[in-house]
Amino acid sequence: MTSDPSVAALPTVALAISDEARVAGWAPALAELDVRLERIAPDGSMWERLEALPYELLVVDAQDVSPEVLEQLAARSDDAPGPGVVVLGGARIQHAPTERTRLIAGGVLRVLAPGEDPEFIAQALRALGDAELAGGLDGPEIGGADAQPSLADFLSRSAYMRGFLETVVKVADAEASLLITGETGVGKERLARAIHAESARAEEPFVAVNCGALPENLLESELFGHEKGAFTGAERVKVGRFEEANGGTIFLDEIGEMPAHLQVTLLTVLQRHELRRVGGSEPISLDVRVMAATNRNVQAEVEAGTFREDLYYRLNVVALELPALRERIEDLPDLLGHLIAHFRESLGECRVEGVAPDALAALAAHPWPGNMRELINVIERAVLLAEGEQITLADLPEHIAGAAALPGAPPTLTPKPPPAQPGPATRSAAAVHPTLKEVREAAVREAEVRYLTDLLTETGGVIARTAELAGISTRALYTRLRRYGIDKQDFKP
Repeated sequence: MTSDPSVAALPTVALAISDEARVAGWAPALAELDVRLERIAPDGSMWERLEALPYELLVVDAQDVSPEVLEQLAARSDDAPGPGVVVLGGARIQHAPTERTRLIAGGVLRVLAPGEDPEFIAQALRALGDAELAGGLDGPEIGGADAQPSLADFLSRSAYMRGFLETVVKVADAEASLLITGETGVGKERLARAIHAESARAEEPFVAVNCGALPENLLESELFGHEKGAFTGAERVKVGRFEEANGGTIFLDEIGEMPAHLQVTLLTVLQRHELRRVGGSEPISLDVRVMAATNRNVQAEVEAGTFREDLYYRLNVVALELPALRERIEDLPDLLGHLIAHFRESLGECRVEGVAPDALAALAAHPWPGNMRELINVIERAVLLAEGEQITLADLPEHIAGAAALPGAPPTLTPKPPPAQPGPATRSAAAVHPTLKEVREAAVREAEVRYLTDLLTETGGVIARTAELAGISTRALYTRLRRYGIDKQDFKP
């Protein structure tokens, strides 16, 4: 431990890894991180060491600890003092997707596959660390456009996605226009928001416009604004979305839907870095980064003459193609873990902790035409219907559960079930008394709500002070406030 204040102020990453060769192999990549590294022996003294260490991220090797310890570490990620856990998955976890899902649903931020190169691990730690310090990693495209995005949301086991993210990191802080393509529901707008959030324009506006959702006669005014009296009904000046985005980023979704005459106007704006409102004559200077997105084949539309070639090349300085979910199905267990954790928290008294092996196989076999959007809806429904601690085939829609059983339709992912673990006996449907666990959980919930509301009243809703008094991290405090439906604004003086 160093006494240098500048070093002590750095985020701390604790490494509970016994393999000296692995740590030595990572040394060059880890040295590039702006963090303080602490080695912890993954033995009986680990708990005491963690209690004394104000770490932001813990990296633990699954080969060094038992499954029970991993689950305890996952549960600790919600409490003081450390907010995040990353697990290096050994062979046991690598071949048991249900276990990965359970760990992530339990609180682990990421389960990394064996053999992942040090540079990718360094990028993962950097992204996860940034996300934690910013208030938490909420998972893939949950919460809609208002959710705070991060490039960490797109970390993946897919070789394609790793190369894709390397490109994204290189262009995130550039001024070049980006064209993001991919099927409906893959997360194009969320990627654009994540790139903006990690660029030099992050503190400036991000303005999204769906070019296919507005009638043609309104789209020009929406984008570029209009002057008073420019047309019938224009009773006052309207500032367009480009002006609203000045200094920041504008995201033009469904750019392929833009009519031909507006393509000309848009091209002029991009070339001259200025616009004229509808009915106006004075040029308005612009400093805006443009990102566009479409689920169409724009190149084919250029060849067909329905999309301007010069506009296509102006927008397509860097092309980013997000793959469909079925093309990176190896990410499914991790995605399921994040979704289950999210819905368990947001839906209240949910006890789901994972997915049964046959249900996981059915989910992996489904082609996911709606991509992440469809997956989110399916898992929310399953979590609501599930009666036990696992999502089963019975909790899935018939078109997913039934198709997996059809002959000639093998699943894309056939997980090897983890060894059977002893668990609580199944309760009889006729049971009328709550279990001791349920009584304890209800008592803890009631006590925590009363305790936190008293603290928030005392601090006037100041999160940092409340977390300090409670002896937990601000991330853990925010997690509990969301879980219990407590709004800090209710305590502001």
